[in-house]
Amino acid sequence: MRPSARIPSILAGLALAVGGAVVVAPSAHADVLACEQYVAKHDSKVKDGVAEACYQGAIGNQTSCDSSLVAAGASKDVAQSACEASR
Repeated sequence: MRPSARIPSILAGLALAVGGAVVVAPSAHADVLACEQYVAKHDSKVKDGVAEACYQGAIGNQTSCDSSLVAAGASKDVAQSACEASR
């Protein structure tokens, strides 16, 4: 293979490898933080259990997130919106 033909092939392979790494990279824990901040802003009396509930929402367990926040004292509307923010 000629050197001029190798360069585009190498660049294409590199682009695919880098693009794949971006797709596979895990999401940051900012979602949990967004959920906690939503609860703090809209229902400041709720403190205990918020982090765990938001974590449940971030890993995809929205039902547990909602019910845990309501059990901690948040309104259903605040709990639902906070858990949506954790996604």
